[in-house]
Amino acid sequence: MEHRTRWQDWVNVVFGVWLFISPFVLGYSTTGEAAAWNSYVMGVAVALFAIIALFAPQLWEEWINLVLGIWLIISPFLLGYAAMHAPVWNHVIMGVLIGGDALWAMQRPHPTPA
Repeated sequence: MEHRTRWQDWVNVVFGVWLFISPFVLGYSTTGEAAAWNSYVMGVAVALFAIIALFAPQLWEEWINLVLGIWLIISPFLLGYAAMHAPVWNHVIMGVLIGGDALWAMQRPHPTPA
């Protein structure tokens, strides 16, 4: 079985790590509990699905990353931290990047299940 790693998966690992550490770097780890927890959970989820995709790339992983990206875009407004500029911009930008990365990866051939 041929295994080819897509660069998009590595990019999403980096995005996931950034999301996890961003509350500390951008200073909302103690002031925005909902924003910080959203960053931690989404960071772990994005990185986890990207790591899974590194070892067994499947189309469903890209769909999950697309949904996570959409969630990041809308979550500041649904979780009530839309007035906090740093986490809002961070989550919206990362949502666009993660969703765009997932859409780009969907354009590449994926192995079909046996």
